[in-house]
Amino acid sequence: MEALLAQPRGFCAGVARAIEIAERALATYGAPVYVFHEIVHNKHVVDDLAGRGAVFVDDIDAVPRGALTIFSAHGVATAIVDRARERGLRVIDATCPLVTKVHLQAQRFSQRGHVIVVIGHAGHEEVEGTRGSVGGEVHVVGSVEQIAALPIRAGTPVAYVTQTTLSIDDTRVLIEALEARYPDIVGPGLDDICYATLNRQRAVRSLVKHVDLVLVVGSRNSSNANRLQEVAADHGVPARLLETADEIDPAWFAGVRRIGVTAGASTPEHLVQGVMSRLREFGVGQVRELPGLAETTRFRLPEMLRASA
Repeated sequence: MEALLAQPRGFCAGVARAIEIAERALATYGAPVYVFHEIVHNKHVVDDLAGRGAVFVDDIDAVPRGALTIFSAHGVATAIVDRARERGLRVIDATCPLVTKVHLQAQRFSQRGHVIVVIGHAGHEEVEGTRGSVGGEVHVVGSVEQIAALPIRAGTPVAYVTQTTLSIDDTRVLIEALEARYPDIVGPGLDDICYATLNRQRAVRSLVKHVDLVLVVGSRNSSNANRLQEVAADHGVPARLLETADEIDPAWFAGVRRIGVTAGASTPEHLVQGVMSRLREFGVGQVRELPGLAETTRFRLPEMLRASA
């Protein structure tokens, strides 16, 4: 068998920044450093940081008063920011700047009198952070059926924003459904979907033209990793989402000559290389990396960590 590696794959700039923030906070201020929610959606990254002294919590009141606290890359609701201030927490915000951009868009639309519709997956930390950053009326939709059931009266000013890690094709369909129901709706089009999500989905579209099976390395709670699996399947190629090489089942390879491999934006490259090593054990001889975009985007660290950088 032959294996083809998608390019780009793995860490995006927002994930790399969030992890670096956690690492530098631990190195500069010492353990424990508290992190509200998983810093990124990858168990191996979280476990590694926990081993160095990071303490992950899902309740801001679980953080001791005055403790150093990091907000995850997915962003948080305004109520969390306010509660952290009330408790005197020293906060380092690791929210991806592209998620912050969505928050600001939603806030501006709301201040202008629009009801906000967030296109995304209800319950996802990013969506809940966006929803909670808006003071006015907000609705979350993830399907055409949910759009049809929106309780917004005709003539009401409506605006939408989107989760940054969605499928391009699915989001386009949902935007068209919103525009059909609310002809005067305003929004950013597909611009809220982050560059890294777009690049990785496009790389998979290229990959599926050459392979019989796609392996996506990433956590099951990672939205962007799940979307990569869906993109491959939507183009007629079987796709498996796995967190580590240990999950590979040789039965997957029956009749397979070429295997495509990619990784979600919160997946460390060493997990990809672990998968490649296991594939060689199962009979993969040649490994080729497909040509693709070389991402050079970097986001600045928060001011209180720049000196240590």
